[in-house]
Amino acid sequence: MIVRIGFAPPLGSAFSPDALAALVHGLEREGFDSLWVSERATGPAGDPLVTLTYAAALTSRIKLGTAVLALPGRPPALLAKELATLDRLSGGRLLPAVGLGIRHPGEQQAFGVRREERAAILEEVLPLLRRFWAEDEVTHDGPRYHYDRLRIEPKPAAGGFDVWMGGAADAELRRTGRLADGWLASFVTPPDAERGRKTVQRAAKEAGREIEEEHFGAVVPYRRGPLSPAAEERFARVRAIRGPAPLGSVIPTLEEAEAHLGRLVGAGLSKFVLVPLDAPDDWDAELADVRDAVLHLQDRPGM
Repeated sequence: MIVRIGFAPPLGSAFSPDALAALVHGLEREGFDSLWVSERATGPAGDPLVTLTYAAALTSRIKLGTAVLALPGRPPALLAKELATLDRLSGGRLLPAVGLGIRHPGEQQAFGVRREERAAILEEVLPLLRRFWAEDEVTHDGPRYHYDRLRIEPKPAAGGFDVWMGGAADAELRRTGRLADGWLASFVTPPDAERGRKTVQRAAKEAGREIEEEHFGAVVPYRRGPLSPAAEERFARVRAIRGPAPLGSVIPTLEEAEAHLGRLVGAGLSKFVLVPLDAPDDWDAELADVRDAVLHLQDRPGM
């Protein structure tokens, strides 16, 4: 398997233009594969697509990913145009990973979608996005969206995207197998990563599809010492949803990250997004440390 290692800022980080520039220039300089930005409409972090557009203008090589972009609540035709535009302007570097959005009342209010509606909306929207990217005109009469010979341009640089999905519940994994081109897990132990991969592959086979072996990855948070109170609270929520797990099997220290990624590779994953739990004071020093800790695992760094 070809290992690729990307990087994401801490969840909810608010960036000044200078700080974001320092991060993305550092990622290019050190040979990381990609930058990933998460979505929290009600948090202090900027909009993911606007943030990635700014990052695209400052860089020429790193890929640009969303981890993950909420689909329910966004008009499909306009989103298809936004993603294709960013992809063209960046020279074909966009890596969209999508999902339902987080379980949070504020997020559901911001997107205007009730929790129980989200899955059905996603199942209608993702195939629509593919059609907008591939077809000259789209006619669609569905439960929520209706289009009559609608033309959406520009098209993505390669004529379409490999769209990945997040999620860990069985229903989310099966949906990934039926609809997506890859799976991006988060807060996952190696055994759970292997079970999730097999569930996705089984669902894809049942749907008459195949997901490439290289299209399984994970967002991997790492820590520098003890967890902060906020991180402790978040880890407790993860345990409540996914069951008990040792801290090191979900959030390794940077010193443990190499061995942790090795276990995830053994579980069949090969694409990784490293995320510090807390924002560093110096991005250059942080990225140099992460480079020294794990980047030698990446095949052909910088390619």
